[in-house]
Parts: sequence; C-alpha cells; structure tokens
Amino acid sequence: MNISKKAEGSKLTVVIEGRLDTTTAPELESYMSGVLGGAEPVKELVIDMEKLEYVSSAGLRVLLSLQKTMNKQGSMKVTNLNDIVTEIFEVTGFSDIFTIE
Repeated sequence: MNISKKAEGSKLTVVIEGRLDTTTAPELESYMSGVLGGAEPVKELVIDMEKLEYVSSAGLRVLLSLQKTMNKQGSMKVTNLNDIVTEIFEVTGFSDIFTIE
C-alpha cells in the first residue's frame, strides 16, 4: 500500500493505493493519527480511493475511526471508489455512513 497526501490550508487529501487489509490497516491508522494530530487542525478530509484495489474489514475499521474523528473537527468524504470497493461499501452498509463522491 502507498499513501500520499496533499494539504491545502485546513483541507487534506489522502490518496491510498493498493490494498487496505489486515496487514496495511495499522500503517494507515498510524499515518493518519500523525497527520490529524498535527498543529494545524484538519477541517476537511478527503480520502481518494481511485487506486485502491481492495478494502477488508480491518481497513473499514480504520476508515470508520477516521470518520468519528472528523465528525468532531470537520468533515470527511471518500472519492473515486472503483466497482469492487463500492460493492464492499454497499454490502457492509458503509455507503450509508460515509459521504461518497
């Protein structure tokens, strides 16, 4: 999995590539806690999943945790879901929890 970010003021876009699963979910969780815990608070978080091939329940747990954090300090949306990830979100009900564009 590769993670990259682009900050624009209080807006942060995080691009996730590869697989978000049991092996890589802790890496994303650690990365995001460092980014969101910085001196400049993030008010708008965008998770770009255009190059995400797969997300497991461990990955969904990390995304849910991010959503809960952002509910306290701003907003979060996920963008550019492929068909596989979209289906996972729909089957698990996460499509009702997240703002998806």
